[in-house]
Amino acid sequence: MIRKLRVGGYRLYSRKKDPKTGKRRNLGTFKSRAAAEKHERAVQYFKHGG
Repeated sequence: MIRKLRVGGYRLYSRKKDPKTGKRRNLGTFKSRAAAEKHERAVQYFKHGG
């Protein structure tokens, strides 16, 4: 899940909420949306037995 930050970058959050904190985990902050999307695909790949 990618969200735009007020400062102009993008942050990748986990899809599920962290049971300990009740918030989504930050999986990285990126300057461009394309970089965040690329990383999101890599994360999904590794989650599903990469």
